[in-house]
Amino acid sequence: MTEYHRPRMSDASMPTTCVPPVAPTMTAMVYQAYGPPESIAVTTVDTPTPQRDQVLVRVKAASINLSDWEMLVGRPLYSRIWGLRRPRFRTLGSDVAGTVVAVGSAVAKLKPGDDVFGDIMGHFGGFAEYVTVPAAVLYAKPAELEFVTAATLPQAAVIALRGIWDRGQLVAGQHVLINGAGGGSGTFAIQLAKARGATVTGVDNEHKQDYMRSAGADHVVDYRREDFAAHHRRYDLVLDLVAYRPLSVYRRILTPRGRYFLVGGSMTRLLQAACVGPLLSLVGGQRLGVLAVEPQPDDFARAARLTIDGTLRPHVERTFPLRGVAEALRRVGEGHACGKVVVTM
Repeated sequence: MTEYHRPRMSDASMPTTCVPPVAPTMTAMVYQAYGPPESIAVTTVDTPTPQRDQVLVRVKAASINLSDWEMLVGRPLYSRIWGLRRPRFRTLGSDVAGTVVAVGSAVAKLKPGDDVFGDIMGHFGGFAEYVTVPAAVLYAKPAELEFVTAATLPQAAVIALRGIWDRGQLVAGQHVLINGAGGGSGTFAIQLAKARGATVTGVDNEHKQDYMRSAGADHVVDYRREDFAAHHRRYDLVLDLVAYRPLSVYRRILTPRGRYFLVGGSMTRLLQAACVGPLLSLVGGQRLGVLAVEPQPDDFARAARLTIDGTLRPHVERTFPLRGVAEALRRVGEGHACGKVVVTM
């Protein structure tokens, strides 16, 4: 049976009145070169000190995203944007929830004891006991959300919101195809599309068919056994989370004014969507391109509100301890996870 994390008050979510002392050293999951999960080592390092615009967060939970796997193995090529030959950031983890334990001299909006969550991509370091990040990238965690629930939202929910509700401009009665619908962003995308009254087709592997239905998909497709483009359905919106098909396929299955947004996939497809998509969009009414998302704290606030009111129902398939990061990454990277996988400290 599928279990969803529902908002509720918990002791861990109550306002903190006493901040424990910060240890001089911490445990972090570190890798030195692109490669398999076995390249990650449990390492003791110095606990970082926040700079003037930063805060030090004691991490309580960090969710796994497909982008973490891509940065671990160094594929596709765009995952090496922060280091072509070797990783610049030695500790991965971008979606975090935790408690502020120290602040820089210029930080005014947060104080020690505040519970926060956010997407720290570009800073990383979430797979550790502590992380320093600019205060501006974090948002106050509502007391109604547990740390694990909050950690599922920053990247995955915002991608779904931007693709389905914002740029997708979805309205009731339209038809939506979500490629990669069984993962974190896919689950949220299904729920948001159904909330707008759309008919949803979810595409993923054979292990996720029942799960996609439980999340709300009206139709499901196992891409290993059937071609979703071979159906006679036409779609008003396609959100492609794992793009490996050429744009010509998507143009064929879109309605005359349909929209196609690529989020992730092969380097070839990304370049095609970024360069050719806008040109094709000039001809006719279809819109094709890359969904570039740079989350803002206001996005986190919106995702939190939708979770609290029940529109979004984060599904945490499994949690791992910090030392289980390698196994957690493999589960997501090899396509086995339904919904979200979270590392807890």
